[in-house]
Amino acid sequence: MDIKGKVAIVTGGASGLGEATVRAYVGKGAQVALFDMNDTRGEALVAELGDAVRYFNVNVADEASVEGAVAGVVDAFGAVHICCNFAGISQSAKTVGRDGPFPLDSFKRVIDVNLVGTFNVLRLAAAQMAMNEPVNEDGGRGVIINTASIAAYEGQMGQAAYSASKGGVVGMTLPIARDLASLGVRVNTIVPGLIHTPMFDSLPQEVVESLSASVLNPKRLGRADEIAKLAEFIVENDYLNGECIRLDGGIRMQPR
Repeated sequence: MDIKGKVAIVTGGASGLGEATVRAYVGKGAQVALFDMNDTRGEALVAELGDAVRYFNVNVADEASVEGAVAGVVDAFGAVHICCNFAGISQSAKTVGRDGPFPLDSFKRVIDVNLVGTFNVLRLAAAQMAMNEPVNEDGGRGVIINTASIAAYEGQMGQAAYSASKGGVVGMTLPIARDLASLGVRVNTIVPGLIHTPMFDSLPQEVVESLSASVLNPKRLGRADEIAKLAEFIVENDYLNGECIRLDGGIRMQPR
């Protein structure tokens, strides 16, 4: 699918991987709806990038919030062709730690945002994509890109909730791709490794250097624009479907 002239939804689009993807898509001629809860950053990106971008304050885990935002995207841009789900949270705690068992409410919150929220957005976006006329000779109507994590495969100590949520994203990729095949909608998942997002800016330099050294090759943290380039490739390669693609420099995480 050619990105130029298409309409994309990017959740978590106000910062990090989502922001990099918003910029990449706009650079290729797309119109982009930015779903986030950071009004300051979202509105600043709209002011910077212009009429090709709209910001919507969206709670991805809330059905009404997403329904209203998707309707707003169609009102603003006329369609939805691409949906990238980057919104997510993390909560680290051992299953049983010094303060007792992992708080169940915290566990549920991570699952609700990362897994249920991803499914909530993609199902509503896919329903809208199904209304599109095919945009290529393969009958393609839309592309969905979810975001997991290498923690889905090699979760570290304290990552039970995060790993479960991202493992769920990996696990639902193929069945959803199968569900949506007859509609001309492809579904793939990006599985990032250690990517330098704003979260890393708060870490001591020696910690960042240690993490960088743990990557197989190249020995550095990944960049947000490298994730964005993969998000571009997934949209543009019409034969890529039902896949979970690691972008991690070959790292395999250790227990801690």
